[in-house]
Amino acid sequence: MIMKIIADTHAHTLASGHAYSTIREMAAAAAGRGMQVLALTEHAPEMPGTCGLFYFQNLRVIPREMSGVRMLFGAELNIMDPKGRVDLPETTIRNLDIVVASIHVPCFGLEHTEQEVMSAYVEAMKKEYIHIIGHPDDSRFPIDYEVLVKTAKETHTLLEVNNSSLHPQSFREGARENLLTMLDLCRQYEVPVTTGSDAHADVDAGNFSFAGELLDYCNFPKELVVTTDFEKLKPYLNCKE
Repeated sequence: MIMKIIADTHAHTLASGHAYSTIREMAAAAAGRGMQVLALTEHAPEMPGTCGLFYFQNLRVIPREMSGVRMLFGAELNIMDPKGRVDLPETTIRNLDIVVASIHVPCFGLEHTEQEVMSAYVEAMKKEYIHIIGHPDDSRFPIDYEVLVKTAKETHTLLEVNNSSLHPQSFREGARENLLTMLDLCRQYEVPVTTGSDAHADVDAGNFSFAGELLDYCNFPKELVVTTDFEKLKPYLNCKE
């Protein structure tokens, strides 16, 4: 990987229910991969098996540095419907360090038109407390990528290059081709992206073997990747220090 990535803005601990490592295990693993920043973004309450509302309301008690890594604590919200409804109260969301919003099959379903999927993303991005759209790369949820990218620019929302989506065993369909389309448009419209490992075990914390290869392959501009420098990422966070 030519581009040096120092931040992982999307990862999970065992609190998410279908992930398998603790906070400290994730921090140590991220440090071992050279990460300076790790965001733990547990699945919000509508995802089967994840943690409840009180978990997200109590994140202030956790240290913001572990194993020499700056820790961010947030959520991966579920976009629930074409109106862009999400599954935590706004008052709770605004107190999180970082907020990802994603479409997941158990919460959104599969029987949606491109117009409905795009409405869901656009309405979510209009919520200024959502910082990142997670894994917008799955052909099961058809997207007009030009609309997605232009809306991200208008709403100051980051689009994610998700390492897990690019894994050969990923269940997401068409991720590489879709991300290449998205990145080409992000270059054209000068829209920044972020990098998320979407790790569900410590072995993948800070792992960008697939995402980094893709960014190198298309020679994507380093200045548009906010996770190469914390100063570029900070304007998209609730915590500015």
